[in-house]
Amino acid sequence: MENMTTVNEFLLLELTSIQELQLIIFMTFLILYVIDLFGNGSILVVVISEPRLHSPMYFFLGNLSFLDICYSSVTLPKLMSNLLSTHKTISFIGCITQLHFFHFLGGTESLLLTIMGFDRFVAICYPLHYTIIMNSQMCNLLAAVAWLISFFYALMHSVMTACLNFCHSQKLHYFFCDVKPLLELACGDIRLNQWLIFIVTCSLAMASCFFTLLSYFYIIGFLLFKSRTCSVLHKALSTCASHFMVVSLFYGTVALLYIPPMSATSVIQERFVAVIHTTVTPVLNPLIYTLRNKEVMSALRRVFGRKFKLFV
Repeated sequence: MENMTTVNEFLLLELTSIQELQLIIFMTFLILYVIDLFGNGSILVVVISEPRLHSPMYFFLGNLSFLDICYSSVTLPKLMSNLLSTHKTISFIGCITQLHFFHFLGGTESLLLTIMGFDRFVAICYPLHYTIIMNSQMCNLLAAVAWLISFFYALMHSVMTACLNFCHSQKLHYFFCDVKPLLELACGDIRLNQWLIFIVTCSLAMASCFFTLLSYFYIIGFLLFKSRTCSVLHKALSTCASHFMVVSLFYGTVALLYIPPMSATSVIQERFVAVIHTTVTPVLNPLIYTLRNKEVMSALRRVFGRKFKLFV
């Protein structure tokens, strides 16, 4: 019978054992985090304060920006503090909490991207009925459902993981708390936890990705058969290009994260993808949306131009 131990904390993996690189990595993550806070915070401010952006598309974009701020805040502050600390630990409760919010916010982003794809589908394929279908009540309901479903989905993972017994090393071979690395330290039957990862998590991601892509297939098919002109097709798809880039980046990294590694090299690649997914993706989202969206750019100039004049 394996020895059961009460785990009070876990030791997180270092990104690098080279001390000279610790400060450089810390500064890199600090810059990315500041850009994330400023970029997504700016979008959130203009979406709330600018009347011209009070539409379903920008309502969901505001939700996504708020979510990205929270998403990076789940892992980055702890990661940066560990880079400067010799005591690279996280408490058991802190670990389960981090795991919960990581899956909660990740699931919400997945569902929000699907809803944003549906919003574009209605706007392009049913423009005359758009304001009726995507009214404020419907938008609030869709957003609430996305957040609520993801909360209970994450609660499932956090509760099931917290109930495990840990009898192996307390050294977590990851830079933040996730289900897969925690299962490596658990003793006893973990088949149900593994089933939840590979069936529930992957099914949620695949279903969200499928319905998002389905929206785009319908949009392309509708425009090809309805307009029969490349100019109209190009104009409509240009409004969806930003969302499609974010979808590709998000689901690409998620797929690489939850495909079981086949070798030690794959494990290293998985950790690298995890860094990209948790730090770079939330930073790129506001850049992608603002650089390709004239309405957001002009709203940013108006809002921050007014604020700047108040200080001068």
